[in-house]
Amino acid sequence: MNFLSGEYECKLDPKGRLVLPAKIKANLPEESGNNVVLTRGFEPCLVLYPKQEWKSIYDRVASLNEFNEEYRQFQRNFFRGNTELELDNTGRFVLPKTMQRYADIDKEVIIVGLGNRVEIWNPERYEEFLIKDQQEFSQLAQKFLGDQPVIQPNL
Repeated sequence: MNFLSGEYECKLDPKGRLVLPAKIKANLPEESGNNVVLTRGFEPCLVLYPKQEWKSIYDRVASLNEFNEEYRQFQRNFFRGNTELELDNTGRFVLPKTMQRYADIDKEVIIVGLGNRVEIWNPERYEEFLIKDQQEFSQLAQKFLGDQPVIQPNL
């Protein structure tokens, strides 16, 4: 199973190129190859999906009823500006200027692996969206995971 995780400090080069950390690149699903899709996040960040993951999300959003105004609005905003990219052999790709502006990215970025996707943040904005209170984090963990059985490893 491939999963994307970790938090990495990276820099854009003068041409606006970003290199994915080696651990992230190594965990991209083989069936996606070096093909990824970059999109705007719901928060002020960018989201990078392996092509295979994006296909699943694309199918769900595209299948919404186009005759419903709210669905159309969601589709319009969700799909705008999506960019299909191919990583070079080092995991490098150009971060389009429109995407840089959306996420307020200049030179430094934080890359965060979130399982099936990667978020790309302006470091200062990222800090604003993190939970600072450990008790609040603990309460969220209980709310979302507290009733799930603990899976024991096979020994």
